[in-house]
Amino acid sequence: MAISMADRSSRLAGRLLGAGLVLLAAGPAFAEGQLDAKYTLSVGGVEIGRGSVTVKADDAAYEISGSARLSGVLRAVSSAKGVAAARGSLGDGRMLAKVFAMNAEADGKEENARIAMTKGAVRETDVEPPLKSYPDRVPVTQAVLQDVIDPMSGAFVYVPGSADLTAPATCDRAIPVYDGRQRYDIVLSYARKETVEVEGYSGPAVVCAVRYKPIAGHRPSRYTVQYMMANKDMYAWLVPIPGTRLMAPFRVSVATRIGTAVLEATSFEAQPRQAGAR
Repeated sequence: MAISMADRSSRLAGRLLGAGLVLLAAGPAFAEGQLDAKYTLSVGGVEIGRGSVTVKADDAAYEISGSARLSGVLRAVSSAKGVAAARGSLGDGRMLAKVFAMNAEADGKEENARIAMTKGAVRETDVEPPLKSYPDRVPVTQAVLQDVIDPMSGAFVYVPGSADLTAPATCDRAIPVYDGRQRYDIVLSYARKETVEVEGYSGPAVVCAVRYKPIAGHRPSRYTVQYMMANKDMYAWLVPIPGTRLMAPFRVSVATRIGTAVLEATSFEAQPRQAGAR
């Protein structure tokens, strides 16, 4: 039971990293920048996973790739690991995701997802294994797949204008996410500012309170759905990527029944690059 709950917590924390934190808003072009970050995932203070993320962006496009695997005590009982990637453009004043792909494997069982989008609308989805049909599952219709973003792109908040990236307004947004199985909103609100420090970064972070609002693909009667809808103990720490108007997740904290799940950066190497440099 503990392993099952930890696995759910790891999926949720990863989903919040890759699904929760994006702004679809107008803004100017930004200089090229790159981020190479490493993270650990713990539940109740016990490490259960490690991952890494690389982001490359210029004034017209972005690419994000990441990988994760179980570690610590869970590695002895499970071989779960996964990779994900996304790419898109910056157009019409917002992040426009184009392609998302995810491959995960746990104890010989695979889970895959592919999403293709055009101008924020989902035009193709391929997931394996397919979503099981239940009478109480809210159907995913094309009507709810407009103006959405994939979970990987959704990890990075695009802030318009020239205002302070760590201003309270950075947290004032609701994020429409589609992960290939579920459509949900992640609602952010300002909580506070903090100073954070890790290898490669020392400076301010804006802390956003996080709420989960399911839209479609979920089963309203399930306890986990009800628990997460009522969960008021979820937070995300966002920090700027130099040379861009992008904010990246530094830490994500989610309360669970077996302890707090925390996804936290252990290194955060970010730097601006000269336009046109490769």
